[in-house]
Amino acid sequence: MIFLDQLNRTISLPNPPKRIVSLVPSQTELLVDLGLRDRIVGVTKFCVHPKGLKKEKTVIGGTKNFHFDKIESLQPDLVIGNKEENYQEGIEKLAEKFPVWMSDIYTLEDAYRMILSIGELTDTSIQAVQIVSQIKDGLEKEFKLKGSAVYLIWKDPLIAVGSNTFIDSMLEKAGFKNLINQSRYPEVDLEEIVKLNPEFLLLSSEPFPFKEKHILFFQEKLPKTIINMVDGEMFSWYGSRLLFAGKYFEGL
Repeated sequence: MIFLDQLNRTISLPNPPKRIVSLVPSQTELLVDLGLRDRIVGVTKFCVHPKGLKKEKTVIGGTKNFHFDKIESLQPDLVIGNKEENYQEGIEKLAEKFPVWMSDIYTLEDAYRMILSIGELTDTSIQAVQIVSQIKDGLEKEFKLKGSAVYLIWKDPLIAVGSNTFIDSMLEKAGFKNLINQSRYPEVDLEEIVKLNPEFLLLSSEPFPFKEKHILFFQEKLPKTIINMVDGEMFSWYGSRLLFAGKYFEGL
């Protein structure tokens, strides 16, 4: 069968895949929740959910530095990646030998389409439809407006989340107004954040591991701002982890 990915690329799969390599943590978790744990043969070192999975599978490197020899030894009949989290050169090299299906996620609608598409790819459409329905039950509602915010993902240099990102769409869903207007992930300085005077400064748990000491640091510069550590997975993981996002946003 011929399948179209979210980059409008086509791949051909003669049968439902039995040897899957996943290059994206949130999509790895989705594959497991679709009932495909036994069909996953390779994952990245960042595929931390579900716990213990990495011990069962071959770790093929990171999301941006694949060990091609390990992937080739696995002889996958499907590789699943993502435009933002993986790197073009590596994906193109893999696509010369294996079917590679790519996601491209900016909104919840993109995430829903990705889940349903992977369900079609892997002959698990019934499970995929159920997961999307459950996610919508938790997220397709109005959340209390919380206020203006700056969301940081890195410390040195300071990197914030801007527009045209999945995290930005999730901030809006959760009730925050993102004050960073630049596209993607701009570098910002502390003086700029002070001038923006956000009601909330959100310090993500990933990719930079912000800690309590960072709250104290920023609080000195922003005494009127509410500074919170937030679970980065709830804002940036676009697979079945979204099942937990609605309840998390309500509790913020």
